[in-house]
Amino acid sequence: MALFGKRSRGEKRGDQAEQQARAFLQQQGLVFIAANVKGPGGEIDLIMRERQTLVFVEVRLRSNQHFSSAAESVNASKQNKLLRTAAWYLQQQKLTDEIPCRFDVVALSTLDESQPPQWITDAFGTA
Repeated sequence: MALFGKRSRGEKRGDQAEQQARAFLQQQGLVFIAANVKGPGGEIDLIMRERQTLVFVEVRLRSNQHFSSAAESVNASKQNKLLRTAAWYLQQQKLTDEIPCRFDVVALSTLDESQPPQWITDAFGTA
């Protein structure tokens, strides 16, 4: 958390990664809805729409992949937080259970915009 308005290097890199992911997804035809939606127990980086489907997007930047890749870092605990936050968001927006939703991951290994991110559609769900 930033103190007194100062953002850490990591927070700034995270912001850049989210901006890059958003631009990439918009180039793929998705429509931006919201960013950094905070709910009880979690935060959703991006909410987009693809046709009639609401897409909750987790953005991961991991330049050092010694332990795991950016995509692999979205573990079961993180998935559960995203699922709970998405359910809260849907309730807050008074959206019905009938709206199709999915969870995507956009994984970046660098902030170099010439390197396209890894986009994993329907990365996990409530199965």
